[in-house]
Amino acid sequence: MDLDAYTARARSGPCFVCAYLAGDPDYRHELVYEDEAHVAFLDRWPTVPGKVLVAPKAHIEHAVRDLDEAAFGRLMGVVHRVTLAVEAVFTPERTYLLSLGSQQGNAHLHWHIAGLPPGVPYERQQFHALMTENGVLSPTPEQYADMAARLREAIAGGRSD
Repeated sequence: MDLDAYTARARSGPCFVCAYLAGDPDYRHELVYEDEAHVAFLDRWPTVPGKVLVAPKAHIEHAVRDLDEAAFGRLMGVVHRVTLAVEAVFTPERTYLLSLGSQQGNAHLHWHIAGLPPGVPYERQQFHALMTENGVLSPTPEQYADMAARLREAIAGGRSD
């Protein structure tokens, strides 16, 4: 991963969620879940297997002040549902949930669902496990498609393996 290019794109390019939803091929992701107001997709630069992003479809930038309590609850319901699928498919030791981004880059509200694989040494857990500076995984397109299919199946209530 070219971290400098990623940073430049995040700071000066279009909103990555809005571009994805508009069908821009430069912002393509593997869809995991979609309803009328939310979308979930595999991270293009995962640091752990099966890392998923969940976002409202509307361009919302603040997790609390831009959502009323009901809308926040619905978004978190999607995060919960997708997280259960990530846990069923990847059986992580722990699952990290974070809302990252800022007004300076990746401003569209989104939640990261990152399952920590079992056996990761303690010093490589938590923030270390999430930082792209420490390396990213490079699944093939076929592996991405397979992960997305297994997650969709788990979300729909089917078996994950």
